[in-house]
Amino acid sequence: MTGGPLPDPIAAAAEQGRICALAAHGQRGLRRTAAAHPELFPGEPFDATLFSSIASAMAFSAPWHTAAELAVTNRAVLWGFAVDWLVDHEATDRAEVDRISATCLAVLDGVDTDDPLGRFLAELRDDVAAAPGYPALRGRWRATMERTLRAMAREWTWRRTTRPTLADYLDNADNLAATVVNVAHWIHTGSVRDTAELDRLIEVGDEVQRALRLVNDLGTHRRDAESGDLNALLLVDDPAEVERRFAEQVDHCRVLLAKLAGESPREAEFLSRQLGFTTGFYRHTDFWGVR
Repeated sequence: MTGGPLPDPIAAAAEQGRICALAAHGQRGLRRTAAAHPELFPGEPFDATLFSSIASAMAFSAPWHTAAELAVTNRAVLWGFAVDWLVDHEATDRAEVDRISATCLAVLDGVDTDDPLGRFLAELRDDVAAAPGYPALRGRWRATMERTLRAMAREWTWRRTTRPTLADYLDNADNLAATVVNVAHWIHTGSVRDTAELDRLIEVGDEVQRALRLVNDLGTHRRDAESGDLNALLLVDDPAEVERRFAEQVDHCRVLLAKLAGESPREAEFLSRQLGFTTGFYRHTDFWGVR
């Protein structure tokens, strides 16, 4: 008989339990946040399952952080869901989309507002700004925020005009709001030291974001077809093309993450776990809870 000792199932389960405890803390925090902003987070579609899914995703992606550290990241993810909902489902014209974008960018520039989304983002901004590295890195957060809002506006227009090619759609993957959340996470947790390191993480994170865009679409195809949302599977003649493209993108990410591990090992692990968790999650359910 060859091989080393078998892994300790008790220790493995204990670690999984610890991560689930982080998720439980996160879910309760998100419920309190939503209760404090009822006009922004109505019971539908912002339900307890959504809060649990967000908290679980971040706990399993970065289990070395404390519940307090992940609380800010969880709220950054919730902001992404809120702005996505407002743009995709509430905005009736492009002027409203542009107003949402202008409000968010103004808040990151230090402006306070009575707008519900703006107030929520201002609270998040103030927490991220408490990090020592914020003055040097805030410009990167604003830049990724602007990219995200521009991508959401572009998709809003695509839904009402000519549909994009798959390549153009993937180039617009910022509408997923993964990188902008990651940047807020890296800043407020002190995970990066300078702009050069953050730029490198953004570069790799953007490629992971494209993979997340594809697996998201593979998991939400039915919902998107019914609602009229864009989805990669609706842009190709053969759905198998999206599966192939996803597999290729994951392989590409593996190469980039392996190299990044030699430069920023903890953040390479964060992005790897984020990709792995999201892949497993979307193969079985959806954050919005419609499957």
